[in-house]
Amino acid sequence: MFSKNITLPYNKVFTACALCLSVSALSYTSTVFSQNISGKIVNHQDKPISGAQVKINGREKTVTTDEQGLFTIENLSSGKVELHTSAKNYAHDNQYIIINQDDISGVEIKLSSSVMEVLDVYATPLHTSTIESALPVNVIAGDDLKLKQASTLGETLKNEVGVHSTFYGSVASSPIIRGLDGPRVLITQNGLDAGDASRVGPDHSVATETSTATQIEVLRGPATLFYGSGAIGGVVNIVDNRVPTSSDTVADWLLQYNDVSNEKQGSFSVQTGNDNIAVHFDAFWRDAGDYVLPKDFDSHAGEEEETQPTHLASSDSQSSGFTLGSSYLFDQGFIGFSYGTMSRDYGIPGHAAHEEESVGIEEGTKAEMEQDRFQLLSEVNFDQGFIKQLASKFAYTDYQHQEVEDGALGTTFKNKSNELKFDIFHQEYKGWQGAWTLHYKHSDFEAIGEEAFSPPSKTDSFAVAWLEEKHFGDVLFQLGARVERVTIDADDTTIGFSDHEIEQVSFSEQSFTPLSTSLGLVWDYQTGYNIGLSLAVSQRAPSAVELFSFGSHIGTGTFEVGSMYNIEDEGGEIHVELSSQDPNVESSYSIDLSWRKFEGDLGFVVNAFYNQINDYYYQQDTGLVFESEHDEHEEEEHEEDGHDDEDGTPILAYLQNDVDMYGVEAEVFYQVSGSLKASVFGDYIKAKLSDGGDLPRIPPMRIGTSLQYQGNNFDGELNVNHYFEQDNIGSLETVTESYSMVDINMNYYFDASGNDLVLYVKGNNLTDDVGKVHSSFLKDISPLPGRNFSVGIRGSF
Repeated sequence: MFSKNITLPYNKVFTACALCLSVSALSYTSTVFSQNISGKIVNHQDKPISGAQVKINGREKTVTTDEQGLFTIENLSSGKVELHTSAKNYAHDNQYIIINQDDISGVEIKLSSSVMEVLDVYATPLHTSTIESALPVNVIAGDDLKLKQASTLGETLKNEVGVHSTFYGSVASSPIIRGLDGPRVLITQNGLDAGDASRVGPDHSVATETSTATQIEVLRGPATLFYGSGAIGGVVNIVDNRVPTSSDTVADWLLQYNDVSNEKQGSFSVQTGNDNIAVHFDAFWRDAGDYVLPKDFDSHAGEEEETQPTHLASSDSQSSGFTLGSSYLFDQGFIGFSYGTMSRDYGIPGHAAHEEESVGIEEGTKAEMEQDRFQLLSEVNFDQGFIKQLASKFAYTDYQHQEVEDGALGTTFKNKSNELKFDIFHQEYKGWQGAWTLHYKHSDFEAIGEEAFSPPSKTDSFAVAWLEEKHFGDVLFQLGARVERVTIDADDTTIGFSDHEIEQVSFSEQSFTPLSTSLGLVWDYQTGYNIGLSLAVSQRAPSAVELFSFGSHIGTGTFEVGSMYNIEDEGGEIHVELSSQDPNVESSYSIDLSWRKFEGDLGFVVNAFYNQINDYYYQQDTGLVFESEHDEHEEEEHEEDGHDDEDGTPILAYLQNDVDMYGVEAEVFYQVSGSLKASVFGDYIKAKLSDGGDLPRIPPMRIGTSLQYQGNNFDGELNVNHYFEQDNIGSLETVTESYSMVDINMNYYFDASGNDLVLYVKGNNLTDDVGKVHSSFLKDISPLPGRNFSVGIRGSF
């Protein structure tokens, strides 16, 4: 590993802390809390529901019903409150209750059974759940998340409807939402940018850990209204308890081993405290070797027969980290702070010659990543006045990673970022509920080294957003708008493909003003059914990498050229010059229609969407190659070993074009019996350029089935997912064959000394099928792992 010094922007941290502390001081008002609400939660057969969670919307405190379904919420002030109730296997319920001077008792809430998992969403400012949102949302939490968690975020989410993975050899896989990834899909930690370099290249690992998360949320579709330019394709929000909002003592831990990569992992999380102070600590450790390839995988297709490798070289990874957080809790909110650090060393496949045992050479290309993150969160609720709630979030992230090629230091990437966000909620006014958002973000990105492909740059953005919603009978109406100012200032750099053409160029500051508006509705036209409609106009400012890149990117094995340049081949010589055209913002015009049934033994969700994106930035293979001294030296070595190599590095240019993207997504759930549930899902997306060509690396059509059994102390699940052939391909792409993945998991639940334990076994790719991921840059050399079995134990107390 490498070392680094952490330099905090103390002025910004101090300002954020002072603001949050000042807000907290406002909580000490003269309001007297004396009223209580008590009641009972039952189903439609009037049987009590134990373990249901009941809370006042806008308050952190949650109470749980006892075995008789009874609950009591204490110390409430007079006024109108929204009571939110949720329970596993039931649809959520929201009721408004007016509290006067006396306690309220005898409240009875009936919940309807639901075959679908209905979960709350924290990624949106206004309270909602997966069936109450106009924008489609995936939420994974609890045991489901524990079962699906993998070494990367992309692999954890890849089986969610509408979501795929870039799959960079299992070490740096990022989520793809409806064919969009990179700078269009924002990765957030508790609502704030993760602050890593994963949006810069597919070989860069996402600096988050799924084993310590409590919930992962995916907003499918434009979410710029909430998060700004980087969310034009969607958001993945990782929720954890690093800033605790409860002083209850809870803990969980996990140990797991899988045989496909000899991976060992462990994680631990604990939360405790007293009435006013809460403390959280979590830690994880993961160590994996190169993974086993499917036995039928032919890494030398089209070449003379050679000894086939058994493992994918440079697919190993080692990671560890911990987080420590604490909060001060009071009747009307909380204020908390956390510090987290993580390190990850991982291989980058696809950069070496063939050997008998592995694809690649012994050392190959590696990445060494470290990140330190400070986070400050606060929330204050007001019972009087126009302001209902003030929530503030601040994060400072210091990230860097180095790429090491054959033992020699290559490029170092650094990103120091800070982000400050205020959500200001107003009291209900004539049925309208809403919030304003003030959002500031700064990023100082730097790539250092002979093969740095993008000049250092600073990006600043400031935004103001507004969101409102109101019920008109059975229709929930939502609308909002956001205006943002983005500036990008890049350092001088050099361009040219030959020594006699190298020249230094300077850039003026690039500024953009993205605008976003949205209109949505959710119509509960019949009990247990609703229709959701979302209309959005969203704009995105380009990233510094899309504009200014010029150089070899070791991780992807390509030479990247930004949109600020013109490149052409003149008589066998490649020439480059600055473009005379100013870059434009991307403009997305989208419509999303959802139809849901969520009560009873049969449930379904069907989505259809259309997204027209003007001035879309994408990487196009130019058909040209760059020959460096490195390439020539490597080619000579390969020729001596009897291997042919391509002549140089492919040149990929960032271009702008208009794109039409449309598709359908569907999920159907059926409760066959009290212990057996079946489900099926499918998704399809089409992406066409305005000139009639197909956008490259778009995931294929997919269909999957699942059969789940739930017993008293045992459950199991069988999943079969089929990926169809992808022959809608971009220029210079190749067709990707179809494949199927068969997975299984089994869990045994037992008690030991009062602790809840789960012993589990998972099997992935049971048929050992060769699966090539069309959205991966490395699909032909890095298929999905072969047959894999995992065993583990987890517990909680």
